[in-house]
This record gives sequence, structure tokens and C-alpha cells, in this order.
Amino acid sequence: MLAGCSYYNQFVERMQTDTLEYQCDQKPLTVHRNNARQQVSFIYDNQQLNLSEGLSASGARYTDGVYVFWSKGDTATVYKRDRIVLDNCQLQTAKR
Repeated sequence: MLAGCSYYNQFVERMQTDTLEYQCDQKPLTVHRNNARQQVSFIYDNQQLNLSEGLSASGARYTDGVYVFWSKGDTATVYKRDRIVLDNCQLQTAKR
């Protein structure tokens, strides 16, 4: 029975995760947004980043204290500390 609960929880979490494909200047970026956990994750500079939702006056902002992923509408920007590292990110596709 517990195995069934674990499978169900994994299923529900997958159903609440979106895959967002961006094109940032000359570099593609795949972002996984977990709505249940209010997190995004992506690979940048050969490193898996997991950012939690933060305060934002406009759009959606996620941070781990070093990196920030900020999106509004179909555009996004990634910062490392206060420096832009990925800019002009345009949403290409979104899948659930």
C-alpha cells in the first residue's frame, strides 16, 4: 500500500511540473517549474540549479541567494548575483 502512495505522490508532482523551453540570445534554456513546490530548476554552467519562489512586484521571481530566474509573460532573464548571465530569453514551448 505504501508503494502505491509513493507512486501516486510522484505522479501528482509530475502533473504539477511544467517544462519551459526558452531561447536566450544564442543559447537554449530548459526550465522545469514545479508549481506544488514553488520552484524552478535548470542547468546553467554545468550546474543543476534549484531556485525557490521569491517576492516579486511583477512577474515570477525564483532565487537560491546567488542566482535569480525572473520571468514575465513569455520572457525571462537569469542573473548571477546582480549580473545578467542569460538575457532576452523568449519562451518557445511549454509542456506539462
